[in-house]
Amino acid sequence: MVCAASSDTDALTLRWARSQDATTLDPHVSNTGANNALLHSVYETLVIRDGDGVLVPALSVSWQVLPDDPTVWEFKLRPDVRFHDGSAFTAEDVVFSLARARAPGSDWRSVLLGIETVIAVDVLTVRIKTASPDALLIDNLSTLFMLDRGWSETHGVAEPQNPKDGGETYATRHANGTGPYLVTHREPGERTVLTRNEAYWGRREVPLAVSEIVYRPIPEHTTRIAALLSNEVDFVQDVPAHDIERLKAAKGIKVDIGAENRVIFLGFNLGRPELASSDVKGRNPFGDQRVREAVNLAINREAIRQLTMRGHALPVGILATPLTVGWTAELGAPPPFDPAKAKRLLAEAGYQRGFTVTLHCTNDRYVNDEGICQSVVGMLRRIGIRTRLVTQSHSVHFLALHRGECDLFLLGWGIITFDSSYVFTNLYRTRTATDGAWNVAGYSNPDIDNRIAALGTEVDRDRRKAAMVAIWQQLREDTVYVPLHVQSIAYAMRNGFDIRYDVTNHPKIKNVAAPKP
Repeated sequence: MVCAASSDTDALTLRWARSQDATTLDPHVSNTGANNALLHSVYETLVIRDGDGVLVPALSVSWQVLPDDPTVWEFKLRPDVRFHDGSAFTAEDVVFSLARARAPGSDWRSVLLGIETVIAVDVLTVRIKTASPDALLIDNLSTLFMLDRGWSETHGVAEPQNPKDGGETYATRHANGTGPYLVTHREPGERTVLTRNEAYWGRREVPLAVSEIVYRPIPEHTTRIAALLSNEVDFVQDVPAHDIERLKAAKGIKVDIGAENRVIFLGFNLGRPELASSDVKGRNPFGDQRVREAVNLAINREAIRQLTMRGHALPVGILATPLTVGWTAELGAPPPFDPAKAKRLLAEAGYQRGFTVTLHCTNDRYVNDEGICQSVVGMLRRIGIRTRLVTQSHSVHFLALHRGECDLFLLGWGIITFDSSYVFTNLYRTRTATDGAWNVAGYSNPDIDNRIAALGTEVDRDRRKAAMVAIWQQLREDTVYVPLHVQSIAYAMRNGFDIRYDVTNHPKIKNVAAPKP
């Protein structure tokens, strides 16, 4: 790795704690918030969203759809960019990275399915041809990291690590990006140390005052906040809702709060003919839309917002936020809290006496996730759904979801493209080798599949938005999921650091300036 030493007077360490660790350093394996947040300091994308969600240039300085062919995008790459090992970033690395991200082991395949070919026109020009005009390509590339072809081939990682195999590759614990920080130490579950890249191409464009980042996963909320208050860490990314006011009042601490582009929701196991955790045998209660709607009406979202989330949440009616293309105020309005109607719907469906079920929930992934689930359990019991709560680490929870082991579950979804089609493709489209990567509910509707697919070829923005609104209306009627709220996030830090809350929840540490004297 190439990195010039910083002087002692230029040294500034940021000790960064959050509830979970990245599962891998391989940039094309797992599309999760923790992975993306850490890797944004190491790897870079062709374009990126700033803290407000606006697309801005990164490794590409300009892009356009060719006038004579609406299926071809041309990108002009930033000159004089080097990877951490000193090798030059070129168009061949873009060609390689996009091919790697479309490999079977990649969690990014679903956002790149429309790509037919990627060609290096010259050293700093790339052309991407899609099967049909693709208005979303630029959005889909905003979180797709660029990897060095030579380094990857030298270390035997030309294909992404397959997490299902449970094994590691060289890219699991090592990295070679173009970003502002280099990985100098990695202990999964304990700490990752990043050192400032003195040869960073943007060295004169951003403050880059932090010379070293010590990233520590601290799953236990009380321990994580105590570490901040005792000066053991400088920055906490996952602040529990009930600690916000206390931290705002604490001497030497400041807090920045805002809405993340993420929705928290409940999901049902629709794929099983019989629920494993229920006393109902021979049928699946959640297969009946009336039962799902009963759950929807039983949730007092305002109570969760006020009591569980201490006012830091926005109740919502679909799995989209006001920042998402396709969202409307009418669709986004949460359904009414109506437990009486919920009981009537259960009775109509044949469950006058209710039934038992287990709710699976994370306890270290979303803001106050365990508290949300505890509230939901009480609300469901009031309408006769006797609910047992199982809380577990997100790593265990996500594996169980993909194995179809959770009958009722909590999940959150960050909308990284800021477009409804990203939600549709991952959470609603019938699950296949290429689609429905996170459709762990088992929902399948051929008509919805066709309408989602048609969005990929519609380039008129007004018609496309109208089509998305119509899809949302149908999905809201089907009650595939039960939206709870748009998640609010709080960043807490010691005085001397100014780390802006980021709508994507990917803190941009390179933008942190030196503390004022």
